Amino acid sequence: MLMLPAVLTHAEVPATLRLFKETLDQAAAATTAEAALAMLTVDGSTLQQFDSSALAVLLECQRMARAKGRAFAVRSLPVKLQELARLYGVDGLLQSA
Repeated sequence: MLMLPAVLTHAEVPATLRLFKETLDQAAAATTAEAALAMLTVDGSTLQQFDSSALAVLLECQRMARAKGRAFAVRSLPVKLQELARLYGVDGLLQSA
């Protein structure tokens, strides 16, 4: 699972995506088939300050996970981020865990 940082604005995008890629690579190296197929989840419960870049990060994480054949979900996103996703019309693309 990837915990989003407390702040996720344009400046934090590269580091957050790099961390997700590392998490994805570690999951791919799992020794059991069950572990390799486990859903990758992004947890937004600690997210306090964000802009639309947070949505771009979530969508890119989803794309990277699917490219590796992994299921992907988000959980505990702040209400304001959920509202922003609805406003941009991408809320249906982000599956909740």
